[in-house]
Amino acid sequence: MSKALKGSLMVVIAGIAWGISGVSGQYLMANGVHVNLLTSLRLLVSGIALTGLAFMTQRERLMSAMKRKDVWLGIALFSLFGLLLNQYAYLSAIHYTNAGTATVLQYLTPVLILAVVCLKGRVMPTVGELSAIILAILGTYIIATHGQWTSLAMTPKGLFWGLLSAVTYALYILIPARLIRKLGSLIVIGPGMLLSGIFFPVAVQAWRYELTFSTENVLALIGIVGIGTIFAYTVFLKGTTIVGAVKGSLLASVEPIASVVFGILIMKETFYLIDLLGMLLILLAVFLISLKDLYQQKRHAAPKS
Repeated sequence: MSKALKGSLMVVIAGIAWGISGVSGQYLMANGVHVNLLTSLRLLVSGIALTGLAFMTQRERLMSAMKRKDVWLGIALFSLFGLLLNQYAYLSAIHYTNAGTATVLQYLTPVLILAVVCLKGRVMPTVGELSAIILAILGTYIIATHGQWTSLAMTPKGLFWGLLSAVTYALYILIPARLIRKLGSLIVIGPGMLLSGIFFPVAVQAWRYELTFSTENVLALIGIVGIGTIFAYTVFLKGTTIVGAVKGSLLASVEPIASVVFGILIMKETFYLIDLLGMLLILLAVFLISLKDLYQQKRHAAPKS
């Protein structure tokens, strides 16, 4: 197996694992686990594991970074306004809709980032970019209304948290970008998760919420924390070091497809043809943006004659 193929498979597997994570969270909340407790567990356990991994693999770099106040400030901002808000909004969106719909709505993020870049740079989007924006808006509208243009097909809370998860995911990407370029993603994301995993449970008094340790619940917890966060992140990180961040992001778009499939198989969710059309339009928008970025990356990497 070639190195490139191995990297691509790792990213796809990570995307499928993220799909398992969303459905696992849906199962737990459907069986009485409160979103505050679930968010707390996911952040705390994953934060401990990923920070431990960073300590074992990049000890000197991690310890050096943790001595700097500017690094702590950057990680704190990312932890609270990127990681914590995004995790809470995403799980809330799943609670009020389902894992497939919430994941697809979160995938509006590249379109939001594109819009911000165009507004900030005061430049008009290209024809391809404008097409992606229109497709994303149309896809969201179809999912929200089931094609019944005068009424919502999902609860207003579901739509609100789904769109907020896309906005906060954009913050998740944009806030730590400079810090990740300097230190690497593991050193930023591990302590970031750990910080929010300590702060949030205290803020919401997560110990007040009941957690039943049935076999199904334990398996779902392993799905959302072990498979869908710790395993998925480490495999995705390794895969993207081989294939590159842009191609990695494109391949990881298998996540919403996996969420829909697992939702149908495990949660017995029903998706109508009009729902799938809306999801397809959003994924097509993401695909167009990713292809543009991949083309630009290749063009810049090409040797000059």
